[in-house]
Amino acid sequence: MKSYFLILFSVLLGSCGQIAMKYGTLSSFSENEAIISRLIKHLTNIPILFGLFLYGLSALFWIFAISKVQLSYAYPMVAIGYVFVFVFSVLLFNESISNLRIVGLLTIIIGIMIIAKS
Repeated sequence: MKSYFLILFSVLLGSCGQIAMKYGTLSSFSENEAIISRLIKHLTNIPILFGLFLYGLSALFWIFAISKVQLSYAYPMVAIGYVFVFVFSVLLFNESISNLRIVGLLTIIIGIMIIAKS
């Protein structure tokens, strides 16, 4: 059971990293800027840096998790991240929800449940 929480926490950290990086990209960046200038702005953007930090933490927890369970069991659980990011995106960024996305999300959830039972 402890391994399951390591996997879940790792995936949650990675999802929060995605959300932080998306939030960082909402700052006004001009499409006409030179790529080097845009890269520097992205790499000095606090939310983006925080998102990368969360990704790093996620990787550390992931290493601990896969040292305790089979990778063929753990890796499909990463799909839980799709669920987290979907929910966060709707709540924080007011992204649209289509019926087809909901069907896809439910398919992912069913798949995760099947793998978790195996």
